[in-house]
Amino acid sequence: MTERQNQLIVGIDLGTTNSLVAFNDAAGSKILGDDSDCPMLPSVVRFNPDGSTTIGTEAHDQATQHPLTTIHSAKRLMGRSLNDVGSDLAYLSYTVVEGEHNTARVSIPTNDGDRLVSPQEISAHILRSLKERAESELGTEVVKAVVTVPAYFDDAQRQATRDAGRLAGLDIVRIVNEPTAAALAYGLGTGGTQPKTIAVFDLGGGTFDISILRITPSDATNPTDFFQVLSTAGDTHLGGDDVDHMLVRLFMNEISELLGVHVDANKQTFDASTRTALSQFARAIKHTLSEQDSASVRIDLGDERVYERVVTRNEFEALISDWIKRAVDACDRAVRDAAKQPGGDSIDALVMVGGSTRIPLVRDKAGEFFGIEPYTALDPDKVVAMGAAIQASILSGTTTGSLLLDVVPLSLGIETAGGAIAKLIMRNTTVPSRATERFSTQVDGQVNIKFNVLQGEREMVVDCRSLGEFELRGIPPMPAGVPKLVVEFLVDANGILNVSAIEERSGKRASVQIVPNHGLTESEVDRIEQESFAHAREDMTRHQIADLIANSSLDLKWIGDRFEKHKDELDDDLRSEIEAKIATLKSFINKAHEDWSSIDPNAFHNAKEDLDHASIRVQEIAIAASLRSEQSS
Repeated sequence: MTERQNQLIVGIDLGTTNSLVAFNDAAGSKILGDDSDCPMLPSVVRFNPDGSTTIGTEAHDQATQHPLTTIHSAKRLMGRSLNDVGSDLAYLSYTVVEGEHNTARVSIPTNDGDRLVSPQEISAHILRSLKERAESELGTEVVKAVVTVPAYFDDAQRQATRDAGRLAGLDIVRIVNEPTAAALAYGLGTGGTQPKTIAVFDLGGGTFDISILRITPSDATNPTDFFQVLSTAGDTHLGGDDVDHMLVRLFMNEISELLGVHVDANKQTFDASTRTALSQFARAIKHTLSEQDSASVRIDLGDERVYERVVTRNEFEALISDWIKRAVDACDRAVRDAAKQPGGDSIDALVMVGGSTRIPLVRDKAGEFFGIEPYTALDPDKVVAMGAAIQASILSGTTTGSLLLDVVPLSLGIETAGGAIAKLIMRNTTVPSRATERFSTQVDGQVNIKFNVLQGEREMVVDCRSLGEFELRGIPPMPAGVPKLVVEFLVDANGILNVSAIEERSGKRASVQIVPNHGLTESEVDRIEQESFAHAREDMTRHQIADLIANSSLDLKWIGDRFEKHKDELDDDLRSEIEAKIATLKSFINKAHEDWSSIDPNAFHNAKEDLDHASIRVQEIAIAASLRSEQSS
């Protein structure tokens, strides 16, 4: 029996927009928190002035009030450089800057200056919240998890995911590709005796994957269900966020015409609160058009000017047609690659996964490409987490008789003379995988050799992504071509790469687990981990009150400033109501400063929520004022 068997392991879908945790037992796979109003945890984190964080629904709902410190879509920043995410920056309310090792970092304004936070730290807060949810529902400590990632995540992004898990206090025992997890959820227990080839079309908030899998059910001679990935393709920068961006550009361009000003969608023309509000309008329009033929948007710009229009489904579909084509093009690549594998020449079923597959045109185009009616029996938002939980139960020994064979999403190799690449492991190779290649030197007397490890499908270094470098030192000087260098690549079941090299004549060795150029160093992870341990020991009740004090104080400032500026535009009843609710919330803050233990946190929270809801009209007036200011700039 292995060390992991019979240990509780949960499955986690760490999503761009929402995240979930699930557990699989004899009764089947269950989303933890599914009996609550919000089983899906919005992947949103707000950093508060006292160093605490607000996670999930509350952070999401109050994003327009705290735009500079509320972080969403952090998954798109994981393992990326600032240049990689440049196209997203105009639509983010928060600031992204270049950090150490060419990483994208989020700059959080604090009273002591700006604080740089890595995407891994942001994701760790989400994972920690899911961990706490699982512990509460299962009634036991949770330390191990299977976490899903997009199939097309490269090594840097996978390493970043592992770092986030460690910072959250989780041992990530396996990283599973999201489409593969979805296939597990659909494939187990569906019956049938014949092998099937299925396509999993996974389009979420930030990423797209298409995987072709061969499912071979167990029978009398073979007691194991085999789930073998034949091919995978996709785009780690293609998702529902891009649709939101398209609608925001549409709104901004039409508002600029109405106001008679030029608005550059690639520059942060509007303030952070307005950009956040426009994104929320866009997301609501997108959701409505997935169910109805039209959706309305109305924004009061002031001075008797109103931006009001109806977006029809036909107009929306024309807007997103090129976006969908990118996904279909990836499907074509995956099908062509799968056709090279046994059983991969025909597709028996098409499975739709991810919230963006609710868009009717997405389903239509996917079905049209594969010539199959899409299968949508399971909730597309939950199926990945359910599959992760099944894989977790396989690893723990709870579920037997199933074997998952995943693949390397992108080819791996090293740089050779002239800036070319020698590929050792090709894309869609089943993991775990090992490959060796022999090389020699190009220069007489060379005693040190630097290896540049790369990932990609092109043939030249300039067109691929460098994962990192390491050096084999102390080789005896020999003529060029005489040293015998053996390089070995080993990709484990998580898709993590280890590289080693030996010079056979001298016996000199060097090896490394690749820490990508866009990842955190081991010392950084250690430091952040220790900081998280210290923070976790704080008294939770007092922490909750501290959060409420900080968040309510910010609300009072934000709402108060706008209320004073625009109160004459409100009717008397609403003005009086807001004044009363401001006074009530101030009273809670003052009493909490005097004696936090005397405060009922639920009553405090309700007072804060009451003010937030009452001030919605103030927010609308403030947005209109911001838009009007463009006319004079």
